[in-house]
Amino acid sequence: MSSTVEDSGVDASGAPDGPDAPDLTDASPDTSDAQTPPAPGGPGHRRALIAGGLAVLLLVLGGGGMLFRAHQLRNTPAAENRALTDTEATSQVTGDVSDTLGKVLSYTPQATDVTAQSARELLAGKAAKQYTALFGQVGKRAKEQQLTLTTQVVRAGVTRLTGTEARLLVFLDQTAQRKGKPAGVVAAQLSVTAELRGGNWLITDITAR
Repeated sequence: MSSTVEDSGVDASGAPDGPDAPDLTDASPDTSDAQTPPAPGGPGHRRALIAGGLAVLLLVLGGGGMLFRAHQLRNTPAAENRALTDTEATSQVTGDVSDTLGKVLSYTPQATDVTAQSARELLAGKAAKQYTALFGQVGKRAKEQQLTLTTQVVRAGVTRLTGTEARLLVFLDQTAQRKGKPAGVVAAQLSVTAELRGGNWLITDITAR
């Protein structure tokens, strides 16, 4: 009942016998085009090391550049401007300056001395000198013409704020009225510089825009 290998048409290796049988001796994978790692110490290995070193160097330089740019940003005037970050200080200087302008730019014929006193307490530096030089004439005219001036800050924005100095852009309305005549409203825009002294912001410069 048993049959020999020759009768089955299969050789001892288990492959089909005959002219159409595939040649299995060349069945190993072709690795002629595969990239093999360069041999240690060879030219290819040295080139790989150099390329890797350049990549690391570029990465380090790029990181250093980013750190340098970050350092520049942290030390630019914009980064030092607390008006962008310190809401509490910004609110204080805005409130102090608005209150001061309302007091020193408002007067009645009977109480110009009250306005002058407020100016002595709330103005300093160049603003105090300018105000003193001008208000003498303004106060005299207010009494003669029975003129009342009321100033109200409509909007005030801090454009720059450091530890002890602030710059603001202020929009205000001024209502002027002579006795027996209708009132007139005039809008004004000021650039204001203030300094922190004794816990309060004093106006040191006022410029009409």
